[in-house]
Amino acid sequence: MNSAPEPAAPPWWAWRAQLGVRLRNWRAAHLTPADSLTLTQRRVYILPTRAGLLLAATLGVLLIASINFQLNLGYLLTFLLAGCAAASMVTGYGNLRGMTLQAAPPQPVFAGRLALLDVRLINARRGPRLAIGIARYGALDPRGLPVKSVRWVWADVPGQGQTTVRISWLPPRRGLWPAPPLTAETRYPMGVFRIWAVWRPAARVLVYPAPEAPCPPLPRGEPVAGAGPASNAQAGGQFDGVRAYRRGDPLKLLVWKKYARSGELISRDAQTPQRQALWLDFANAGVLGPEQRLSRLTAWVLAADAQGLDYGLRLPGQTIAPDNGPAQRLRCLEALARC
Repeated sequence: MNSAPEPAAPPWWAWRAQLGVRLRNWRAAHLTPADSLTLTQRRVYILPTRAGLLLAATLGVLLIASINFQLNLGYLLTFLLAGCAAASMVTGYGNLRGMTLQAAPPQPVFAGRLALLDVRLINARRGPRLAIGIARYGALDPRGLPVKSVRWVWADVPGQGQTTVRISWLPPRRGLWPAPPLTAETRYPMGVFRIWAVWRPAARVLVYPAPEAPCPPLPRGEPVAGAGPASNAQAGGQFDGVRAYRRGDPLKLLVWKKYARSGELISRDAQTPQRQALWLDFANAGVLGPEQRLSRLTAWVLAADAQGLDYGLRLPGQTIAPDNGPAQRLRCLEALARC
């Protein structure tokens, strides 16, 4: 009987790269989070790039050849290139030092979608800062291996001005997540030195549960005490308090969100108030797992808000009273994200 072949071990360079990324993540985790950071000389680092190492080896060969063959022009070319490389190191260091980085609070997103972080690059000096790159620092893919293609965002910052760049990343799941650590880098002007700094923004992004698609109809409402006889919910999840548009209805009674989504005109019924309380209950969201129930409740919240209904939310250990409008939608979505 043949045994199953053992999985091939990752190449040695993959282990080395993964170890380097984990060391960078460990270092970034010990940085103090800040919404704004000015790059001083203690935060800017310099190392030669591969092109810089190749240039150093070339200069060494030229120097040895010039000494052996007593080539005066060889000496001139060697020291001229070495002087240009040294000048590029000073120029690149000054291109990054003194710049200020600021992060704007990111907008909430649904799980499975990219979160966006706006980073403002502020230049207080008169001269421009050229070829500044911003990217995630120490990124790993879902398998735990280093990301091969880091998405850099390059920008030039004018003198005594500012430029805004946008960084995107994918939060792992719902909840409140900190923004990933970032690195600012430049290789200006010759590309032989890598000058960079590491920054850990204090911004956090709230990730809502992903809405279930397709979503089942809204649940039946519960009779409101003292509101008279309750009527059943109509088909399509419409409750008392809304009805089909009639010619002559005032514009203020139209549910514009419903029209924007489906093109169907729905009016609020001012004569017949909503006599059923629409409760979106975690316990009555179906025989599903906790995350699937939260996804269904999220879809119900969006559907009830689109129809302009009064709705409440019941979660384990938390109850939100029935209401409507953008504030109610945000309260419910935030409660679902933090549940």
